[in-house]
This record gives sequence, C-alpha cells and structure tokens, in this order.
Amino acid sequence: MCSTNVPEDRQTDSPETGEAEIAATVEAILFAAEKPLSPQKISEIGELGGVRVVRKAADRLNARYEQTGCSFRIVEIAGGYQMQSLPEYNDVLVRLHSSRSDARLSRAALETLAIVAYRQPVLRADVESIRGVACGDVLRGLMEKNLIRIVGRAEEIGRPLLYGTTRRFLEVFGLAGLDDLPNFEQLQKPAESGPTADAAGQPTDSEADQAPRAEQTDPS
Repeated sequence: MCSTNVPEDRQTDSPETGEAEIAATVEAILFAAEKPLSPQKISEIGELGGVRVVRKAADRLNARYEQTGCSFRIVEIAGGYQMQSLPEYNDVLVRLHSSRSDARLSRAALETLAIVAYRQPVLRADVESIRGVACGDVLRGLMEKNLIRIVGRAEEIGRPLLYGTTRRFLEVFGLAGLDDLPNFEQLQKPAESGPTADAAGQPTDSEADQAPRAEQTDPS
C-alpha cells in the first residue's frame, strides 16, 4: 500500500515547499498520461523550468514510493517517463487483463518481432529464411499494431524493403532503448539447463515473451 499523507514540507514556505509542489505536478502529469512523456514535455506542460528539474522530481518521487511501499515506480521508457507497476505484481495484473488476451501476440508474431528487433534493419527474405516460413501476413500484422515499420530499402536488385522496430515497440516491452534488449547469452541460459514445458507440452514463455507483461499496455 502507498501512503497518501501530504508531506509536512508542503505546508511551509521553505524551499522544500517548491520542490514538493514540483514533484506533485510531475506525479499528476504522469498519472494522467497514457504514454511515456519526455522530461522536456513534462516541463513544458507543468511549466517547471527544465529537464533537470523534472528528473530531480522523478527521483524524489521514486524515493518516496520506495519508502512508503508503493506498488509502482516512475520508469524511463523510450526516452520518456511513465508510471509502471513493479514486476512482482505482474501475475495479478495479467489476471486482471485476461479479457484482453486477443490483443496478445501469437508465437509466430513474437518470433518474427524478435528477429526484426535483433537483426534490424532486416529484409523480409532474411526473416523468412530464419523462420523457414512465409512471414508476409505476420509482418503486416505487426505493422498494423505499430510494433514494426519500414525503415528504408536495401541497396540491391529490386530495392526490397527493410524493416525495423518502432517507438511503440519500446513502450510495449518496457525498454528505454534497443540496448536494453536481452543479449544472446541471457537468452541462451534457459537452454543450458534444459528446455521446460507447460502442462500442454508447449515450451514456456521466453524472456522476450514475458517482457510485455511488465506493463499492461494494449499493443493494438
């Protein structure tokens, strides 16, 4: 549970009062925002005086959330700030949003998205070569969900299209940038201890599969 008591420093005329008010403004903006907002955007909306002021306020809020045992934090995603529940509450929130399961990605879509994420910019032919099946419909579906986009054309015969991920991809998977993607060594660790399977005999979710559950964001 998160304490909602108003800090005493907001009831005085000390410099702390101004910092507390700024933090409260940042908190209100992020609470109402549907997508990550850059520090600059938050500063403009709240007329707060710059990026450094916003970053300091976010740090102040996170310290308070941790101290009072809140179930959420302000996290940096895709170059912006967003409120997000802590990972230990994922299972509860997944059950809450189970009615939206139709918005989840299929195994084929996740495999294709992973290839694009790690190999971008990548040709459709390369994706199909890795998966061993045609991927045209899957790529179109991912584009409709705004998870991938056309980023250019290859310098070869026919000038085929190149695909890459979008800012929306970072938001859905809770990544600050592509550098936060799990490295190949991390992905191989489960395999070293042997494959696991669920009750139906299907392999359990990979780290990439679990990532979008960290936020309850509809990728459609």
